[in-house]
Amino acid sequence: MSEAPFCRDCLTFAASSLAERCSVCGSPRLLRHKERDTLAIAHVDCDAFFAAVEKRDDPSLADKPVIVGGGKRGVVSTCCYVARTYGVRSAMPMFKALEACPHSVVIKPNIDKYRIAGREVRQLMLELTPLVEPVSIDEAFLDLTGTERLHHGSPALTLAKFARKVEDEIGITISVGLSYNKFLAKIASDFQKPRGFSIIGRAEAPAFLADKPVSIIPGIGASAQTRLAKAGVTLIGHLRDVPLKALFEALGRDAQRLSRLAWGEDSRRVTPERETKSVSAETTFDTDLRSFEDLEPILWRLSEKVSRRLKAADLAGRSITLKLKDSEFRILTRSRSGLPPTQLAARLFDPARQMLKAACDGTAFRLIGIGASDLCDAAEADKGDLADQSVVRQAHMEAAIDKIRDKFGLDALQKGLALRKPQR
Repeated sequence: MSEAPFCRDCLTFAASSLAERCSVCGSPRLLRHKERDTLAIAHVDCDAFFAAVEKRDDPSLADKPVIVGGGKRGVVSTCCYVARTYGVRSAMPMFKALEACPHSVVIKPNIDKYRIAGREVRQLMLELTPLVEPVSIDEAFLDLTGTERLHHGSPALTLAKFARKVEDEIGITISVGLSYNKFLAKIASDFQKPRGFSIIGRAEAPAFLADKPVSIIPGIGASAQTRLAKAGVTLIGHLRDVPLKALFEALGRDAQRLSRLAWGEDSRRVTPERETKSVSAETTFDTDLRSFEDLEPILWRLSEKVSRRLKAADLAGRSITLKLKDSEFRILTRSRSGLPPTQLAARLFDPARQMLKAACDGTAFRLIGIGASDLCDAAEADKGDLADQSVVRQAHMEAAIDKIRDKFGLDALQKGLALRKPQR
């Protein structure tokens, strides 16, 4: 056993290993575990991130059920823990969420604001260790091996200090999972949310995993679960008893990796910041749209949004993807690759517009999106050549528009196409 538990609220070490509350502040949030001070792989997850940022910025929402998401035909991006007590969940259709909790406060997502908060959390992570592997805007793995002398304490104590700092400086809360590998750290971070801190040690891992459903193993999706269930395999303990040959037949070439995970073995390293693979934007409509004339202005506005994000990240794209979802929730994607690198809205829009025109055959669509991929440095983009000088003029024009919008807001200057309303 570690010498004594410490308080996650005031960071005071208890005088006795049997203490149930902090003797200084009275908090019951004491962190104790036999392997607490020997583990260094962590998964940090912001609690109900989008909703937490909204509540931080509007204190009147503190005790209210908050849903961040689209209109009635959209889905829940995030909901706070108050809303979750009514059965609301992320990715739930908005109309079902409002049936479950009709008095919810619904807020349209503000991705730019959330991105700023996410970067602030990420910066605090990098003060702990350079080994930070982002998973999404609000979660990351950290490897704190060898940081004890730098931070004057074990990784567990450093992470507890970090959690307090996030609350004090950024105004949101996080949950931490600590273990000896990424798989178990991720599982641990889901416990005791919000403001959780859970530990899974080496000694307990096999027994801990045995009675857990196979669905918690990354890589075992719904179809694999169905195949395994037919063979009577629903728990991780069952999975361990399946011969590897039979496991290959059920799970394919990934069987050996999944078998190791079932025993708590995960050799993946925490790798620092990964390159952005794509930049995209999409929107779900209040009512289905069929005509090219109705969809074209929405595509233009999304092209401008992707352009702003590329410019903010100093990136450019050489491939453009159009995404459409029909009324039956089937997804259609079309791509153009090998294009000159660009971050200009007009250059993103032109190939996407052509693909959209070809796709408009009377099908009713509920969602449209555009993405730029095959990314490169912005310095390579929109230079033009002797055969195409228009791109330079387009770049100067968009730069001027961006300056006006930076000063007076995004609605200060709009293309006529963006103002065209769908014909009902």
